[in-house]
Amino acid sequence: MAEAPILLEAREVTVRFGGLTAVDAVSMQLRAGELVGIIGPNGAGKTTFFNAVSGVVAPTSGHLFAEGVDLTGRGPHFYAAHGVARTFQTPRVMGDMTLTDNVRFGMEFAGRRREPIAGLRSEHDILDMLGLASLANRSASEVTPSQQRLLEIGMALGTRPRVLLLDEVAAGLTEAEVDAMARRIRKLRDEHGLTVVWIEHAVTTLLKYIERVLVLHQGRKIADGTPGEVVRNAEVVEAYLGDEMVEME
Repeated sequence: MAEAPILLEAREVTVRFGGLTAVDAVSMQLRAGELVGIIGPNGAGKTTFFNAVSGVVAPTSGHLFAEGVDLTGRGPHFYAAHGVARTFQTPRVMGDMTLTDNVRFGMEFAGRRREPIAGLRSEHDILDMLGLASLANRSASEVTPSQQRLLEIGMALGTRPRVLLLDEVAAGLTEAEVDAMARRIRKLRDEHGLTVVWIEHAVTTLLKYIERVLVLHQGRKIADGTPGEVVRNAEVVEAYLGDEMVEME
């Protein structure tokens, strides 16, 4: 069987801020239909890497491609137009606008130039899938933090992406909320055809839900494999997981 096409690729991406190397020659190939996690301690370079692969920061060196198109050095609008969308650690929703208008803003951000996601053609479809349809006319400032995280995912879905990058969407959520969030993320992949990359600082949370994991440490990629392979990787144990590794086994 032929391999699924590569939707997003980072080749030897390095990001430096002055004398600090935040991301050090990290490469990644993301194929259609994958559900990938990125883990690492604080300061490992996870969010900076996300910023690079979504156009928020330009890499100091290396290249980024979406379906073969060179995105290196282009801004977030260009990435969105080529099917890459993301969320942020702190949800960037517009509190004085309704949930429907927030999702509509996402649609307008990408200019409706892309084909709609299967089953998610309208603002209502997106809010319904996220369990927010009953709150559609509420202001974003009136809903809970967990609902704001879901809403930001809805805004990202409004851009009609093929690749969805999620930055610590489980942070601050209860165990039940994390479980519900993870089910929706899997549904986006399984029923709506999205490819997902999910950063999470809470290792045991993330490894329960994803199928492939990259580990960053001090800006470098030190492992890339299944959760089972990664939790048995000696370099990962030494660099990051420690006692959490024992819990996962």
